[in-house]
Amino acid sequence: MDENPAIAIPNLLYTYAMRFDDGDFDGAAALFDHGSVLAGGQRITGREGILAMWRNWVKLYGGKPLTRHITTNPIIELGADGRTATCQSQWTVIQAAPGYPLQIVASGRYRDRLARNADGWHFIEREYLQTDLVGDSSAHTLQSLN
Repeated sequence: MDENPAIAIPNLLYTYAMRFDDGDFDGAAALFDHGSVLAGGQRITGREGILAMWRNWVKLYGGKPLTRHITTNPIIELGADGRTATCQSQWTVIQAAPGYPLQIVASGRYRDRLARNADGWHFIEREYLQTDLVGDSSAHTLQSLN
């Protein structure tokens, strides 16, 4: 598959956010079938491990986190081979949960390593790089973001 990385890579970032916000954690974890997540210095590999991490972090309401992960400012550096890339992006999570107004929960950064195979672009590694700003995350996370 010959995809333009300037379109395909941001689309991968947005697909992750959409699946996560839809409560499709299995679909979001499937994006890492060829990779891993790095969070808090810990590498999580495999769909079940990633799903377990999210289930231990995120509150669900009828199967959904009631969030919108807004991914912005992707800085993409394509590898010389044209089949690998790195991308740093920013994320902002907004949420409207029962008893809470629509609000910004937190904002931070991802650092991704990506590769292209016959099926297209995929994550090799997503590092939850840092959380820059934290609002009231009590309706979103099971653990403190501070």
